[in-house]
Amino acid sequence: MTRHLARLGLLFLLACACTIARAQPVAGKEYVVLDPPRAVKSDKVEVLEFFYYGCPVCYEAQPHIARWQLAAGPSVELTRVPAVSDAWASFARVYYALETTGLLPRLHWPIYDNHHFDDRRLDEEPNLLAWVAANGIDAGRFKEVWHSIDTRQKVEFARRTLGVYEVRGVPSFVVDGRYLTSARMAGGVKEAMAVIEHLVERVRKERAAK
Repeated sequence: MTRHLARLGLLFLLACACTIARAQPVAGKEYVVLDPPRAVKSDKVEVLEFFYYGCPVCYEAQPHIARWQLAAGPSVELTRVPAVSDAWASFARVYYALETTGLLPRLHWPIYDNHHFDDRRLDEEPNLLAWVAANGIDAGRFKEVWHSIDTRQKVEFARRTLGVYEVRGVPSFVVDGRYLTSARMAGGVKEAMAVIEHLVERVRKERAAK
């Protein structure tokens, strides 16, 4: 009896070990390895978030990203890159106009909220400017920034960046210029955040080994 219980215990431990092993993200499935790796601009572990304000999954990801960023600490640097296509360029301009005017920390989430839940169509200029004014912002000044050459140049840079990292959908994430994952690849938003955590830790270990 004792030997039987010991054998069951061993089988249980082996099963647990197999489950843990299967839980590890797999290259080519939950993420891809970028070859060659792309250059990074920070000594910190760089995580790029490719997003689109009109994307409901990107909206769903925001609280998960915020919690992850808080737990990740100062050694990780999150940089957002708005996805750009002809149809999405308007929202990319919104993002960079908010960034330039210093309004991004306050209005990044409200853009999602009001666009998706209130059907405000904030990628359309009249609706956007009315919304900006309702939030206590000088709509005339914001319009200037939204139409500025600087904003347009940033949007074009973002468009090129998508190509550099071979991003095919949003939300997508690139860790340290070496690993690309997305909600679609990982099987959902929560799963993507787990993959990002795994990849960030992998980068830390790789750097420590050098």
